[in-house]
Amino acid sequence: MRLTTRAGGRCAGLLTLFAALQVQAQNLQPGLWELTSTMHSGSGQMEKAMAEAQKQMAALPPEQRKMMQDMMAKQGVTLGAGGPGSMVAKVCMTAEMLARNEIVTQEGDCRSQHAPRVGNTMTFSFSCTRPPSSGEGEVTFVSPQAYRSRMNVKTSTGGRTEPFTMQSQGRWLSADCGSIKPLAAGRK
Repeated sequence: MRLTTRAGGRCAGLLTLFAALQVQAQNLQPGLWELTSTMHSGSGQMEKAMAEAQKQMAALPPEQRKMMQDMMAKQGVTLGAGGPGSMVAKVCMTAEMLARNEIVTQEGDCRSQHAPRVGNTMTFSFSCTRPPSSGEGEVTFVSPQAYRSRMNVKTSTGGRTEPFTMQSQGRWLSADCGSIKPLAAGRK
């Protein structure tokens, strides 16, 4: 059974990129971060796709459901763990990545820009060709172990542009990333 929906799959890919965009800053602690994100689309289609993916997951026989959950967990992703329409991702950020203020991404072809920090806030914008998306956002650094962000994103699915907002909270879990590998570097 194939669990991934087109919109749900894009959400996971975009979440990985956005998680990486959000954790960039030289004063954040390196290591394992947990990012809880909730997305809201203008049409409600993204939320429906995520709800359908969660429904499909729940309908799987227990062995298959565990296999899917374990496979997603190895990638650091859990659907719905932060409530309906949410995703939780674990991301490993190295000291070198943070020192270079590097934008990292697991997939896609993305370029980004960020404005210098003003106080504890940084704004950024990005554009990706795979998946087709663009947007801008703001990150508020609460401490070296916590931040929150909000992004406005436009993504293309099936020839239609779908705007959505994503609110996220990041919290540092540990200096040891365990089985979660650092993400591959993207292009600036």
